Amino acid sequence: MNERDALRRLAADLPHAGDDAAVVGDTVITTDMLHERTDFPPGTARYTAGWRSVGASLSDVAAMGAEAIAAVAVYADDAFDPTELDEFVAGAVDVCESVDAEYVGGDLDTHTEFTTATTAIGSVTDAGPVFRSGAEPGDALCVTGRLGRSAAALRLFDRETDAAVERANELFRFTPRVADGRALAADATAMMDSSDGLARSLHQLAEASDVGFSVDRDALPVHPAVAETSGETTDASGESPVGGSGDEATDRFEMAVHFGEDFELVCTVPPAAVDRLRDACPAGLTRVGTVTEPEAGVTADGDPLPDRGYTHG
Repeated sequence: MNERDALRRLAADLPHAGDDAAVVGDTVITTDMLHERTDFPPGTARYTAGWRSVGASLSDVAAMGAEAIAAVAVYADDAFDPTELDEFVAGAVDVCESVDAEYVGGDLDTHTEFTTATTAIGSVTDAGPVFRSGAEPGDALCVTGRLGRSAAALRLFDRETDAAVERANELFRFTPRVADGRALAADATAMMDSSDGLARSLHQLAEASDVGFSVDRDALPVHPAVAETSGETTDASGESPVGGSGDEATDRFEMAVHFGEDFELVCTVPPAAVDRLRDACPAGLTRVGTVTEPEAGVTADGDPLPDRGYTHG
């Protein structure tokens, strides 16, 4: 049983499961586990690990359109290095402060590899939580920020130079889109974060809402770091477009759409609201496609978009 099948199995019996976070009364709650082997490449600073671990859970709060309140973390390793522990907590505190939340502690344990488990809680706003199940044909498909930063970071970690590793750590410290989620909450018909990649997120939204999606490849916003890792030049906007053909275009598309771990928000909104919401989102909002009828499937420029992305394990 893979991760997706396991989640479906659990969601069938757990009424609060199935979205980025569970909603219990006016509270949203979510938890995540990250491992050194699968989530922290060699060169990842403990400060970055603390930021990224807690940020992943805060991103789930953002995807529900909720206010972030607090987070906790379990820190496990084969030994407790005082400096590394202090740096981890500093990263956790700082990412919480970046979204007006509070890091309130956690637990310590021993383990064969560095592992974290984080939990974040938030509060539902007057607009109410946003689920994955409300998209309707004709809605605009949008994403916050830019895609591909984590894929670019992984390539920079592989270079192992001091400058490349420093830049990779910087890219790994993403800002959870809590403010953007709040700005979108009143209008979004469906929303989730892109931790598993845009393509996989679209297939999950399609399943939850019983719709299809048509993606415009040329509209996809790509992070400038994608060009940094391949020696490309960017366009006038500072982005590296994914349109066109050839190996470079295919590589850009792979990094932006299938790699995952960017923690941007993927949402559907009424077309008339896009311009207003673009101005309201601190990270920016880009329309990248349209919600279609379910029989159309998930496509990019008319071709099937495979359900492929980040897999935990």
